[in-house]
Amino acid sequence: MEFRRIGSLPPYVFTIIDTLKIEARRAGEDVIDLGFGNPDLPSPDIAVDKLAEAARNPRNHRYSSSRGLPRLRTAVADMYQRRFGVELDPETQVINTIGAKEGFAHLMWVLLQAGDAALVPSPSYPIHRYSPLFAGAEVREMPFTTDGDFIGMLREGWEYSWPKPRVIVLSFPHNPTTACVDLAFMEEVVAFARERDVVLVHDFAYADLGFDGYRPPSILQVPGADEVAVELYSMTKSFSMAGWRMAFMVGNAEVVAALAKLKSYLDYGTFQPIQIAATVTLNEAPDHPVEICGVYQDRRDALCDGLARIGWPVEPPRGTMFTWAPIPEQYAELGSVEFASMLVREANVAVSPGVGFGPGGEGFVRFALIENEQRIGQAVRNLRGALDRLDP
Repeated sequence: MEFRRIGSLPPYVFTIIDTLKIEARRAGEDVIDLGFGNPDLPSPDIAVDKLAEAARNPRNHRYSSSRGLPRLRTAVADMYQRRFGVELDPETQVINTIGAKEGFAHLMWVLLQAGDAALVPSPSYPIHRYSPLFAGAEVREMPFTTDGDFIGMLREGWEYSWPKPRVIVLSFPHNPTTACVDLAFMEEVVAFARERDVVLVHDFAYADLGFDGYRPPSILQVPGADEVAVELYSMTKSFSMAGWRMAFMVGNAEVVAALAKLKSYLDYGTFQPIQIAATVTLNEAPDHPVEICGVYQDRRDALCDGLARIGWPVEPPRGTMFTWAPIPEQYAELGSVEFASMLVREANVAVSPGVGFGPGGEGFVRFALIENEQRIGQAVRNLRGALDRLDP
């Protein structure tokens, strides 16, 4: 049978590593999984307690609102005011999405169609590259490196693209490269978009995960940004609520309204008790992301310090829950898929191959900081025993 839209999708390379991991565990091996960025930390007690309470009320078992409950949208606006000094109208500039991936994918449906183009960094989170394709548009990839001139690459990508992109996709702190930017960078990007009448879509998944004093800026902190930009904020990492599928798109009122119209045909919103629990969590546990951030910073230090000791120096990231590691020169000829496969087979450590994030990710692997410091220490010891060509 022939299917539409998925026929041109390449094999999902992450499944190669996942299959090896599963086979090793079935054989009795203790595989330390630092591949899939699935937060292991528990959700806040206040969220769990409120969810249980709200779920016992049968009135909350009905259809909810795809836009999000009014109190939930107000809680998001209040959080943006506290955290970023950004004023949002909860009625017109905030919408609830069933996770950031759902929000991003459906957003591309209202912004793009066949004959349009989107400008996307490479490497990037897979949904950033494939959602425009699902909408029938073309993707223009901008080579992206942590030490490069991203604004210059953006300008070059725009100039050499035809048709001219209607959408520019951003995500800082960046997954997978962990690159971080400051507010001045955001100001340049907003000015660029305003000059060219293009929509900026900023996936702000790691809004609260900045280390060593770094505080990731919201693109909406730039005056006038809401004329050209929307931002996706998720409770997945900041509040360890991955399975709850609780995220929001905020910013430009016209874009918010367009997504709301589409979603009114597609869904009835997140289960209402989850929305109620998220509202209470945002209002009553505003400091929870600070605690989460401290845990990830300790894990980052354990991993990066450990890798340096065994002869695999990696630049410690200033944000995200990942570490982006160049494949050691001694193993570079293997490529990221075979190198990551070898780490599962020889070291019982699972990581993500860089090429899974696009061609620009080849030559790297991504570690996810989803195990405690003791397990990360064991992973480093396993790597030391397996990577015999390194020079500690």
